[in-house]
Amino acid sequence: MEKFIVSARKYRPLTFDSVVGQRALTTTLKNAIATGRPAHAYLFCGPRGVGKTTCARIFARTINCLSPTAGGEACGECESCKAFAEGRSYNIHELDAASNNSVEDIRSLIEQVRIPPQVGRYKVFIIDEVHMLSTAAFNAFLKTLEEPPAHAIFILATTEKHKILPTILSRCQIYDFNRMEVEDIVGHLRRVAEQEGYTYEPEALSVIARKADGGMRDALSIFDQVAGYAEGNITYKKVIEDLNVLDYDYYFKVTDQILDKNIPAALLTLNEILARGFAGNHFMSGWASHFRDLLVSRDAQTLPLLEVADSVRARYSEQAARCQPKFLYRALKLCNDCDLNYRASGNKRLLVELTVIQVAQAVDDDTPGAGLGPAKILKPLFSAAPVETKAAATPGPAASPSVTPKARPQATAQPATTTDRPAPYAASAPGAAASANRVAEGTTHHRRVPPSLSIRVGTMKQREAQARAAAARPAAENEVILEEQPFEWNDLSYQWYRYAAELPQEDSAIAGRMKNMRPILLENCRVEVPVENDRVLALMNGIHDSLTRHLQRTLRNKNVTLTFRLLEEKEAKKRVYSRREQYDAMLQKSSALAYLKEELELELA
Repeated sequence: MEKFIVSARKYRPLTFDSVVGQRALTTTLKNAIATGRPAHAYLFCGPRGVGKTTCARIFARTINCLSPTAGGEACGECESCKAFAEGRSYNIHELDAASNNSVEDIRSLIEQVRIPPQVGRYKVFIIDEVHMLSTAAFNAFLKTLEEPPAHAIFILATTEKHKILPTILSRCQIYDFNRMEVEDIVGHLRRVAEQEGYTYEPEALSVIARKADGGMRDALSIFDQVAGYAEGNITYKKVIEDLNVLDYDYYFKVTDQILDKNIPAALLTLNEILARGFAGNHFMSGWASHFRDLLVSRDAQTLPLLEVADSVRARYSEQAARCQPKFLYRALKLCNDCDLNYRASGNKRLLVELTVIQVAQAVDDDTPGAGLGPAKILKPLFSAAPVETKAAATPGPAASPSVTPKARPQATAQPATTTDRPAPYAASAPGAAASANRVAEGTTHHRRVPPSLSIRVGTMKQREAQARAAAARPAAENEVILEEQPFEWNDLSYQWYRYAAELPQEDSAIAGRMKNMRPILLENCRVEVPVENDRVLALMNGIHDSLTRHLQRTLRNKNVTLTFRLLEEKEAKKRVYSRREQYDAMLQKSSALAYLKEELELELA
């Protein structure tokens, strides 16, 4: 029985032209050999399985070839090439830095560097996983790496370039190997399958290539695994069974059900996927990729970004024609949010099912996306009845006579809301004030206001906007308070900070000041608030009336009065001391405190 050799070793490239997916790097190395200008140190870095060690071996074989070809490749017939092929060449030394990372190992390597080659012109030292060397080993290697003998060439290979000392990086020519494209991997797998006599389906090889994530060695390892399972007949069905890959047919099926507004069928398909052992986040990440593929299928310019077999492109194009771009954008965001929140969710299945329903709701979502956002209207999930969302909004003769619209006090009045908003909210919104000014003045052209008058004009307009906002304020805020319910300081403090928390973003400075203030409750429901300086006093007087009405309404007492006063000089000097300052003050009163601290080994928290 012939001994089996894995495809990753059996079909390892022996020439630069046979290397897959690294055309720019191999061309550079070939030109360096052809012109007789090789560097004394190279650093090959990149992901696993992309050809770093393979290119290092090809470089060492080619540079020592006694009769290279016109294309810059090794001949394969000379004594040096035969010795390399049979594994008996003394001009190539490989060191695994993962297991030989000490200073003694590097010193032994340096001793071998001094010996010139017997056959050929160069001795090539390949150090794999060089980032595993210790700091001491790196330092011992620095001088030899910077000034090696003329016959020595070092090739360092690593997957983690950031772990290598900068002094090492500065002494090497750095080559960054890229991940391989799906098409390149599929082409190489096709050649291997043909040489091995296997039958295959293009979709099956595409799944293997995408599963390898840009690594040729991983792709060949998966290829051997699938070939053994399929007994030489590599089909798409057997690949997804062996690798436990979620079939893209499920994604097409769920998306069709969503587009047909058949949410119960979509939930049943999701249940079938979960019953097969796939996690919910696995389905969501795959569904997001499916929507991405549908999005790039809509434009001929982005069609090359679709990394699938040619037979599947038609299905993507057909389904993409049924999807609007806005729906695809919305579905991508929903799937991505679900993937991000999956780990923290307590009920993961419910989160996935809710996302499926939200994606279905986004199919017919044609509401505009400007402003503060459209009203959210949920569509029926498990009913085929037509939905009429615009009938109630369209006036007509069939409207119910019992429903009469309420007249607004002014054209600029804002609609009443159920939440209690502080009075400065309407006055502090610059857009609302400007709009109200234009309506009141009835003008569309404005002259440029001189800088000297801009402050006064702005103040006048702000006062006018406050007056209009007060007139447009909900009746709940302007009603007369007749109650006289008693309250305590805790109730006052709660309503004080509640008002500060409900202030809009543009009044964050006032809110921050209020959170640092401490109102004082006096007799006869009088509230006194000390403030720091005149500037703060002016800010608080600007909201005095609104804050007073808020306290009267929420505390249910019409007798609440509010006054602000400046802190006296003695009060202003009072401040909060830190723990260190408190300790120093106590230490001045009693020196025994230091002795107690040392004996008990205490520390300030």
